[in-house]
This record gives sequence, C-alpha cells and structure tokens, in this order.
Amino acid sequence: MGRSNSQRKATTAKRKRIKPDSFDFTVLFVVLTLMLFGVVMIFSASYYTTMTTAKYDYDMFYFLKRQSVWVVLGTIAMIFCMNIPYNFWRRFALLAYWLSNFFLLLLPFIGIEAGGQKRWLGVGMLQFQPSEFTKLALVLYLSHYIVTNRQDLANIRGFFKALMVLALPVGLIAISNFSSALLILLMGLTILFIGSPRIWYFIAGAVAIIPAAVLAIVVFPYRLSRIKVWLDPWSDPTNKGFQTIQGLYAVASGGIFGLGLGQSRQKTFVPESHNDIIFAIICEELGIIGAALVIILFAVLIWRGIKIAMNAKDTYGTLMATGITSVIAFQAIINIGVVTNTIPNTGQPLPFISYGGTSLLFLTIMVGLLLNISRYQKE
Repeated sequence: MGRSNSQRKATTAKRKRIKPDSFDFTVLFVVLTLMLFGVVMIFSASYYTTMTTAKYDYDMFYFLKRQSVWVVLGTIAMIFCMNIPYNFWRRFALLAYWLSNFFLLLLPFIGIEAGGQKRWLGVGMLQFQPSEFTKLALVLYLSHYIVTNRQDLANIRGFFKALMVLALPVGLIAISNFSSALLILLMGLTILFIGSPRIWYFIAGAVAIIPAAVLAIVVFPYRLSRIKVWLDPWSDPTNKGFQTIQGLYAVASGGIFGLGLGQSRQKTFVPESHNDIIFAIICEELGIIGAALVIILFAVLIWRGIKIAMNAKDTYGTLMATGITSVIAFQAIINIGVVTNTIPNTGQPLPFISYGGTSLLFLTIMVGLLLNISRYQKE
C-alpha cells in the first residue's frame, strides 16, 4: 500500500515537471532576429543589381518584397506548428517519408533545371526543392523508426535496416545535389548516433559510408574539379574559382567594423550575393564584429536546441529535436565554411538569412516543432 502511494506521488511529481504551457523563448527570439536580419542583408546585397537589371524590372526592392512574404509565411507556419503537439505529426511520418522519395524520383524526369542541375519541382511561380521537404520528412520518420524498432537496432541486421531508411533519400538527392545529400546524411547519422543502443554499429556504418562518398566525388568530374578549385581557387580565377575569390575579398575588406551597411563593393562582382554567399557580404559590411554576432546567434540557437533534446519528455521528442538542431548546425557550418574557403564550394544557404522561400519555410516549420517539444520539458 505504501509502495503504491509512493508510486502515485512519483508519477504526480513527474507530471508537474512537464510544462506544456511554456516554450523556449530564446529559440523564438533568435530565429525571428535572424530572419529580420536576413531581410535587411538581402536588400543590402541585392538592391544595386536589381535596380540596374531589366530582369528584375529595375526594382531595387525585388528580393526584399519576396523574402518579406516568405518571412511572414514562415512565422505563421512556425507558430502553427508550435501549438500542435509534436507527437501528432508522428502518424504522418511514413507518408511524408515516401512522398519525399517520390518527389525525388520525379526530379530527373520533370525537374526544373537551374545551374545545370534539376533540383526543383513545380509549375510557374509554385516551385519547391524536394530536398528541403526531405529534411523534415526524414526527421519525422527516422525518429519514429528508431523509437518503434529500438530493440531491433541492438543487432546488426536491425541497424542496417535503419541505415537503409537514411540511405534511400540520400542516394536519390546525391544524383543532382551532392551538398544537400551530405547535409541530410550528417543529420541522419546524428539521429542514429543518439538513438542507437550499440555505438559500434553506428561507427561501423559511418565508416562504411566513407568509400561511397569518395566514389561519388571521383565518378563525377565536376565534383572532383570543385575539390581542386577549393585547394587553389586562383588556378581558375575567372571561372570556377571566381565566386570563392570574390567572397574572400569581401571577407578580407570588411576588417573589424566593416564598410557600413549597404556599402559593399564586392556585391557587384559576386554572383547572387543575396543567396549562398551572403555571409561574405555580412563580413564586408559589418566586419568581424557583425560576423561574430551572427555566429553567436547560431551558437545560442544550437545550444538551446541541444538542451531541448536532452530534456524532451520522450525519446521521439529527443530524436526529433536532435535532427532539427543538427540540420541548422551543419547547414550554418557548411555555409560559413564555404564562404571562408575552409571547405569546398557546396551551395548551401545560410539558415534564416539567405534568400529562398522553400528553405526558409521548411526551416521555420522544423523550428515550430522544436518549440513544441520545448513545451513538454522535464525540469
């Protein structure tokens, strides 16, 4: 009888530690700050090009207006997802996973070509990148799969099946977008690392992927050429190394305090400076101090994401928060690494800051899920 009472008290105490009415305000504040800052920097990086180009109707606010719409839509989506219990989406995880793979299969046949690769689906103004949807779908389904089959993961056959869940979309994406495939692979491996009961299986699986990644680079000459340009961008300064060199000039010319907002000179040389290379413009206009503040904001966001994952009320919440946080972390690291030529050019946008509707929308949806997980935390 006494034991029964103590068990009831323990259960009641545990329930009291769950606070469904609160959420991580720091995450919301940082994400909104990054998005608003992104709108400002997109305008600063693009206004000269748009006001002098017929393609953009000589409208200096061309990208500003479009990104502002996506910020509003993304904020609405984030708030909506923040108020829906994250376990609700679990029932759609399998559907989302196979739907994302279906979209990826369509790319080689009806995909919209951009930059020599078919990475978009859609008609007219309604276009999206299936790889962005895959990030969300894989977070939902891989987390669900691990929780459902956790006992099977203790043997090598079960772990191999989980690895195949990750390998299918990664392989499909790698056909046209190796950098996104790498990003999703890193995200998936992080989820598997946290969810795997046998760490040696994870290590063996990760090591086994390395030869496949090397082969994917060697087989396609253009990927190998990117490695060569990364090692020496001045070997091809007017073609493949042009963007890297101009980005480095922008980073170097900013100094400590920068040239001032809107005063970038390199934005007239760097192709699509409002997009993947926008961190270089931040460095040039706002200097080391401005760049450091952006990095600090990302560090705070990642730290809060890790904390949310550690304190989630169940394993599914932990794995989802891990996946979402790792996507943001790896994407920011890759983008900044490319701009500073620390890693080869990959073409990943800077989260919440670079121009792009699809990327921003799915990122804000994932942040909404992260915020909902933060509402059910163990103190």
